[in-house]
Amino acid sequence: MNEENLRNTGRMLLGAALIFAGVSHLTSGRKAFQAQVPDFVPFKKDDVVVYSGIVEIALGTALVATPKRYRQEVGKTAAAFFTAVFPGNISQFVNHKNAFGLDTDTKRFVRLFFQPALVWWALACTRKK
Repeated sequence: MNEENLRNTGRMLLGAALIFAGVSHLTSGRKAFQAQVPDFVPFKKDDVVVYSGIVEIALGTALVATPKRYRQEVGKTAAAFFTAVFPGNISQFVNHKNAFGLDTDTKRFVRLFFQPALVWWALACTRKK
């Protein structure tokens, strides 16, 4: 598989994952996602979950459907989103909140390392040659 095909595959997988996660925010995972909303956020937790789900669906769709000339900007936007929601992962760890099978401090701690990987993934699969 050449480099461009690899990037396209990664972009499609990330886009699909974002769409799936966004739909989960609005349906089956709605309550669990509320555990990741930090207490300092000045909005209702359910509203944050719904709006972030909508953003995830939009970003996932953009990753899948955006023309090649705009993909790098979409990747940067997705990376910024992953960075912006990282405090929620930290809050879940610090406040010992269970959700998504993250029911121990060790599991919640390991989860923290996935967010930088998502940032890298968004940038890597959308970068220009």
